[in-house]
Amino acid sequence: MHNPHDPKVLPLRDGVSPSCIVLPHQVEGLVLDFLARRLPVVARADWRARMEAGDVVDEHAQRVLPDRAMAGGLRVYYYRTLENEAPIPFQASVLLRDAHLLVADKPHFLPVVPAGRYLQQSLLVRLKREFDLPDLSPIHRIDRETAGLVLFSVQRATRGLYQGLFRERAIEKTYEAVAPWRAQLAFPREHASRMEESGHFFRMHQVPGEPNSFTRIEVLEQAGDWARYRLTPVSGKRHQLRVHMAALGLPLVGDTLYPEVNDAPEGDFSRPLQLLARSLAFVDPLTGEHRRFESQRSLADLPS
Repeated sequence: MHNPHDPKVLPLRDGVSPSCIVLPHQVEGLVLDFLARRLPVVARADWRARMEAGDVVDEHAQRVLPDRAMAGGLRVYYYRTLENEAPIPFQASVLLRDAHLLVADKPHFLPVVPAGRYLQQSLLVRLKREFDLPDLSPIHRIDRETAGLVLFSVQRATRGLYQGLFRERAIEKTYEAVAPWRAQLAFPREHASRMEESGHFFRMHQVPGEPNSFTRIEVLEQAGDWARYRLTPVSGKRHQLRVHMAALGLPLVGDTLYPEVNDAPEGDFSRPLQLLARSLAFVDPLTGEHRRFESQRSLADLPS
C-alpha cells in the first residue's frame, strides 16, 4: 500500500533529501501560487522553473506542473537549495560505520542537520553525500556550536531500537566544558531545574516549578580562575548544559547565548564554544554488546 508519509518520489541529490510541504484545505488557486506565498525565499519564477524541470512532485511521484490546481492534504516534494552558502572550513571524522549505526565526531560550528542558512554545510548532508546513505538520520543532536559525538541511524528498519535508548535514558552521555571556577561551590554536585523556551533568540530559561532537567557536574582540572568540568546530563533539554552552568555563575567559555546574546559575526570562527560531547556508552539493543565511543577532539587549555 502506498504510504504518503514515506514516499520514494525523489532521489537523494548531492546529499540532500527532498523536503515536503502539505497543501492546506480550503485554499483555492494554483500550487505554484501557494508555494510562492508560503516559501517566498524562492521566487515565483524559480518555482515555475523547478516545476518545469520535474523537481517538484506529489506523493504519488506525479510531476507538479505550473498549472496544477490545489488539492487539500496532498503532500508536495521539492529540493531545497541555498544560494551562496558560506563554507564551514572544518571536517568531521567517522569513528564507526556499520550496517545500522554511524558515529561521527563533529567539529565546532558545523550544524547536525540543515536549517536556516545551512544546507550543504551540515553534518547530515555531508555524510549522506560522502557515503551515499539516503536513509541516514541522526538519533540525537547537539548544538552547532558544540563539538563531539553524534550517533546516526543508517537504516529505517532498526532506527526505532536505537531511538529507544534515548527515550528510555538507557544511553550514557558525558560532556567536557571549560568555564570559570567558583571556590564557594562544592563539587561534585547535581543541578536540577525546570526549563522552558523563553521565546527569545531560541533561548531556554529556568522557571519555577517541578524540575524537568538534571545535570551532574564534576571538576576535572582547576587552575586559577578557571576549571575544566565533566557534565553528565540525565535529561536532554535544549541548551541544558549551557543554561545550568550559566545559572551557577559558570558560563561556558565562548558561549554567545548564555547568560547574554553576543553573536559572533558571520564567518568568525575565532571563539568556539568550549563544550565537547566527549563520550557515548550503551548496550546495543541488537547484539547485546556494550559499546562505548570517545571523541578524539579536545578543548582549549585553561586560560592563564
